[in-house]
Amino acid sequence: MDKRLLTIQDISCVGQCSLTVALPVISACGIETAILPSSVLSNHTAGFSGWTFHDLTDDMPKILERWLTEKVSFDAFYTGYVSKAQIPHILDIMEKTARAGALRIVDPVMADNGKLYAGFGEDFPQEMKKLCKGADVIMPNLTEAAFLLGQPYVAEGYDKAFIEKMLRDLHALGAKNVILTGVSFEAAKLGIAVYDGAKTEYYFNEKQAVSSHGTGDLYASVVAGALLRGKTLLEAASLGADVVVEAIKRTAGDKDHWYGVKFEQALPYLIQRLA
Repeated sequence: MDKRLLTIQDISCVGQCSLTVALPVISACGIETAILPSSVLSNHTAGFSGWTFHDLTDDMPKILERWLTEKVSFDAFYTGYVSKAQIPHILDIMEKTARAGALRIVDPVMADNGKLYAGFGEDFPQEMKKLCKGADVIMPNLTEAAFLLGQPYVAEGYDKAFIEKMLRDLHALGAKNVILTGVSFEAAKLGIAVYDGAKTEYYFNEKQAVSSHGTGDLYASVVAGALLRGKTLLEAASLGADVVVEAIKRTAGDKDHWYGVKFEQALPYLIQRLA
């Protein structure tokens, strides 16, 4: 039976983020990709003057009921931007539709640059912990990690001892593996730290001159797809970083393309690397 992954996150119709990234990227990895939109937005919320928003929480139990009737099941789950009210539904879906050995991959999307995203209350990190507990892989950035652990956000000046304690503490929340993104020990390098409960491994790229919306979604989608293709945790985490850099390079210099990265142009690179 071919592997099937369910990704649960919002869909911004324009803006190259969330489900409009996850669906094509994971499909390009050769994995059947099912989707469950948590909400629908006309466009993402960074840089646009406004947006429409439609919450789909009430649809989740109805969709699950239909899937159970049709005996739909999944080899993996990958969650992104979801709301507090949706977390119990998501846990129910994971429990009732998982095939044997199904992976749970959680990108705890909620914060960046030291701040929670608009719309998330101070209690949201406590709810997100419920998704992280029992997950096979969680992928927080430094801000999200700080919120999950209830500690101050440290943007720079930290050392390996600080990062590795953070990894151990995140692992103690109940996740089997942790990928911490946005790690940097020198100005010209940016990368990831990977912890499996026993050892920490690092991978770094040259730091790009620009930061772009949607790169976190691209990263997490590549990691999810690569893991389903049988890559090790470090291989998947490193490939995700390389694909993000490739997409940023493909977008650099196009001032009209401010709302995301041209990840579509990086898909041949992804497919080649997987081969």
